[in-house]
Amino acid sequence: MKTLLLGCFFSLFTLGLWSQKNDSPISVDYFSDGIHHWYLDHPDRKYTRFQPTQVKNIANNLVAYQNADGGWPKNIDWLGQLNPDSVKATLSEHYRTSTLDNRNCYTQVDYLAKVYTNTGDEKYKQSALKGLNYILSLQYPNGGWCGWDVDAITFNDNVMSGVLNLLLDIIQKEPQYVWVDNSTYTKVKKSFDRGLDLTLRCQIVVNGVKTAWAQQHDHKTLAPVGARTFELVSITANESCSVIQLLMRIDNPSPQIVEAVRSGIAWLKKSAIQGIRVEKITISKDQIINKEYPYDNVVVKDKQAKPIWARYYEVDTNRPFFCTRKGQKVYSLAEVNPERRTGYAWYGSWPDKVLKEYPGWLNKVIKR
Repeated sequence: MKTLLLGCFFSLFTLGLWSQKNDSPISVDYFSDGIHHWYLDHPDRKYTRFQPTQVKNIANNLVAYQNADGGWPKNIDWLGQLNPDSVKATLSEHYRTSTLDNRNCYTQVDYLAKVYTNTGDEKYKQSALKGLNYILSLQYPNGGWCGWDVDAITFNDNVMSGVLNLLLDIIQKEPQYVWVDNSTYTKVKKSFDRGLDLTLRCQIVVNGVKTAWAQQHDHKTLAPVGARTFELVSITANESCSVIQLLMRIDNPSPQIVEAVRSGIAWLKKSAIQGIRVEKITISKDQIINKEYPYDNVVVKDKQAKPIWARYYEVDTNRPFFCTRKGQKVYSLAEVNPERRTGYAWYGSWPDKVLKEYPGWLNKVIKR
């Protein structure tokens, strides 16, 4: 019903029959990663922030922070009532540049598209198109997109899946993109098809069996590669869930897509860890390294605990592992230095949602 109403709204708008400006709330959840990193760098922040309902103010922030190339710098408080030029002036040259890291750029494009659809203000459409064209320009000849941490096909922090979800929204004519013209649609479709093909080819095969995906894959060989010192070669549960959810969104999936999803789900089920949970424990003030993490993470045995997954699994053995800041591979969270133990998502319940959605998806695929 919501989709139908939005479709009707836009039809009225395009016919010139809608003149009221609509400030309906738009989720800012996808900005949380970048805002979180801003908070880490600005622990003593003292300024006013826009409320999520103030969509035009937030959209104006996005327009103001947009770089000349169409992208955005990462790790900004997009809701902050700050002077964008002054904020940029405090950043190093590197951090002023555009990047897809930390769920960046594609999230701004989507937000601006929604604000344009709701308000009809042309500046938001132009900003969204500029951002979209920037993203398309970053695609490698192999069909991939890259983050900052290493020159490789990047699934880490949803770079690949985030971009492809944006393009899929346009292809499947989600309400916020029904205004996209045929020429842009054609470019987006070609870009998505190349990215999808690469994603399917990146699925890691171990002893003849397809498993899941790594955080990064080599541009040429497609083999898993490491990135930062604490991000070693692995199969990763977190980012693989995002890839599987992307594949499950595709209308009329091909046999190759269905096989990729089924194999990925089988790996997630196989890799679930039983009998433990991660508990946050209070620590003394003198032990706190960063006040955003005023606690420590401890693994506790608990037979009643729900299944949990590690961020990293060894490619050949499927054994969960962790890393120190200096890049040493260890096999327990307790061996990770405190700063990384709390500052990185080593364990999570990321597969819960995709495992819940999978039976219904599979049933629908089988019936078609």
